[in-house]
Order: sequence, then C-alpha cells, then structure tokens
Amino acid sequence: MTARESPPRVLVVDDHREIRDAVTRYLQKNGLRAEAAASAAEMDAALRAGRVDLVVLDVMMPGEDGLSAARRLAAAGGPPILMLSALSEETDRIVGLEIGADDYLVKPFNPRELLARVKAILRRAERPEPLAGRLGGRRLAFADWVLHTDTRALTHADGREVALTSGEFRLLTALLERPRVVLSRERLLDLTSGREADVFDRSIDNQVSRLRRKIEDDPAQPRLIATIRAAGYSLAADVRELS
Repeated sequence: MTARESPPRVLVVDDHREIRDAVTRYLQKNGLRAEAAASAAEMDAALRAGRVDLVVLDVMMPGEDGLSAARRLAAAGGPPILMLSALSEETDRIVGLEIGADDYLVKPFNPRELLARVKAILRRAERPEPLAGRLGGRRLAFADWVLHTDTRALTHADGREVALTSGEFRLLTALLERPRVVLSRERLLDLTSGREADVFDRSIDNQVSRLRRKIEDDPAQPRLIATIRAAGYSLAADVRELS
C-alpha cells in the first residue's frame, strides 16, 4: 500500500451490533481507520462527514437494504463496496456484483479473508486511472457507441447515454486500446488495476457481465465483447477517433 497521510478509512455498515463491532475492531487492529454505522442513513451521514475509502456493507438491513444502498452509491460514483450477506445463493452474489459492488463475502466468514479482500479492493482503488496517456481527452467510436474519455460519457447512436462505474470505464478503455486482440483475465486485471491478480479476485468476469448488460443488444449473445474460450475476452469491433 502506498504511503498516505493516514490509514484508509473503512466504513462498516451492519445492523447486527456484534458483527459490526467485531469487524470494526478487527480492521482497526490491522492498521485501518475503521468506523461503524448501523443503517444506510448512518452510512450517508458518515459519507457526508468526510472521505471514505471503502464501505463494508451488509445486505439484510431494516429500512433501506444493502443492495439498494450499494446501487445508489455506485450510481453516484461513490467509494468501493464489499458486500456482506448471510445469503449464500450464487444468484444473490451475482446481483450484488452487478449493481456495483466490488466484492461479495458470505457470512459467516473468516476475518483473515475479510481483511484480504478489503486490502485487495483498497490496492485497486489506489491505482491511477490507466488513461493518462494516449486515450485521455478523446472521443472514441466503436459499433454504435461513442466514449468521451475525459468525461466518461458513453453515448449510443440513438441518443441514449449510459453511466459507467469506474471499473466498467477502466475495462472498456482497456478493450478499446486493443480492439480485436484477445486479452486474458490476468492481463485485463493488470491493465485495469495495475497489479497482479489477487488470490480472491474474480472481478473481471463480473465487470464484463455488467458492461455487456449496458452495451450489448442481447447480453446473452454478446457481439461486442466476445468470450474466447480458455483464453479471455476480445473487443470484436473496430475503434476510430472522432474529431
């Protein structure tokens, strides 16, 4: 982790007091500046009070639940999110990741795994955006879409504008830089996160799934982001720069 003036600020949001306090204490013991909130409303107050580097967010909460809160944070370009849930079904995990969470951990969990996932997300968040170079400040056209790399606006030929999360933007630009080139999952992790893959990291598949839902006519039969069996993914479109 790069040097900073103070440790990362992690907000633990869970209505279960024992879990909330135990997780907060464990993160503090391991060098993080962890704070607790018992509801989405308390989470919002903590976010207004200052920068939060990561939100550890429980799914099942009274009032606004964690999925709704995660969707709202992701849409607003908020901090990274690690979802916690007693729901172990794979569909529940996928829903959490598709609405904008960066990772998902099922209760009960090993505190060491929680810490490893938290640190992995924080490492990704600390990396600079990969487009400070040749794609910065440009308008890139592919298929029926145009990406404005300075504002992250993605517009369709019919006038629709699609909001991209930071992860989706990094993934799309990595593909646009290398059209029709097959990129392995590990290579995409390096390009989008600037690091080697963490042992728990399956984020590329989740990001590809979410991005397909936004840009493909039929995400079940994608024509823009192709899956290359046993190899990775490829942008199956030409890319041109608009004046």
